[in-house]
Amino acid sequence: MRTFANVQELKSAVGETFGPTEWRTITQEQVNLFADATDDHQWIHVDVERAKEGPFGGTIAHGYLSLSLLPSFMMELVKVEGIAMGVNYGLNKVRFPRPVPVGARVRAAGELTDVKGTPAGYLSNLKMTIEVEGERRPACIAETLSLYVPAE
Repeated sequence: MRTFANVQELKSAVGETFGPTEWRTITQEQVNLFADATDDHQWIHVDVERAKEGPFGGTIAHGYLSLSLLPSFMMELVKVEGIAMGVNYGLNKVRFPRPVPVGARVRAAGELTDVKGTPAGYLSNLKMTIEVEGERRPACIAETLSLYVPAE
């Protein structure tokens, strides 16, 4: 993890890459819980037997499940001190170049592409890439936006 004393120090790191994080195994239980939370019970995610005969040879994680891991991955990569709070501001571009098979291990790295001042605070853009162990193409690439509100 890279710790920054304040947002100005973070701003000086634009162009740097952080990570990768620790590996995490994607389990069928995670996928099933995500399916329940989102009402997305498509068989490629939750029907283990049918998915064996499907296009991926087994169940795969939802793309949005991979995306939902980004906040916790980010906490492994970057910490900014001297702020009142940091909040998820949204996403710019998100892509899912390859599926994540259940049982696979994933990890993430991030590239800080921008930090700019706004009336509400400082908006950072961290381009996150989630990789699947042993695979060339990433599972997810997303430009994540975080708003850092300075301490008064």
